[in-house]
Amino acid sequence: MKKSKEQNVIEFYVLCNKLKDVVRTGWKNWGVKRKRVESIAEHIYGVQMLAIAMWSEYGYKIDLKKVLSMIAVHELEETTIGDLTPYQISREGKMKIGHEAVEKILSPLSRGNEIKELIYEFDSNTTEEAKFAHYCDKLEADIQCKLYDEQNCVDLKRKSSLEATFDKDVKSLLENEKSWSRMWIKVWQQRNKYKGDFLKVSNYILNNEISQTNTKQKRNKKK
Repeated sequence: MKKSKEQNVIEFYVLCNKLKDVVRTGWKNWGVKRKRVESIAEHIYGVQMLAIAMWSEYGYKIDLKKVLSMIAVHELEETTIGDLTPYQISREGKMKIGHEAVEKILSPLSRGNEIKELIYEFDSNTTEEAKFAHYCDKLEADIQCKLYDEQNCVDLKRKSSLEATFDKDVKSLLENEKSWSRMWIKVWQQRNKYKGDFLKVSNYILNNEISQTNTKQKRNKKK
């Protein structure tokens, strides 16, 4: 029996609503200690806000509405396969099972194919909008890492058995940088190959304190 449009709307919403309660795997693995740790849904929101800011300040000639739509659905697969890190599965492997999940999730929707094409375009990382969205997605995680680090949410002494620490680049940078966020940002600068404005912002967060809380504390000390 064919479902009604109303049922399709609600079932899709309820499925996506799960992402509000799923904490990002990377933060769980690193043992981020905080009353509230970022969920996948919050990450999506953060990427969208970062995209708007980058578009505003650097004058990108892109279809912003398309970018924001692409970002909104780029984690849709994680409603069923979960949030898998690069240390748990290859990009190709995740894309394969992710696309299979997306096919099932979107098949009931009348315009599911249009949504699916946005996800496939993001994953292809070939169009200007996809490249921009991809950089925003990665850079947002770097910014969140820096914020958690400034709030002293991670104790590196307790992470010796973490999968990521066996990665030669991670291990080397942890030994030399003595900072979780500096290690994280430098590793992903190398692997994401940030260019131009994205590299400028990445270097800014690498070399500056960015937490508003820290800024307020400094002002209070001066008083």
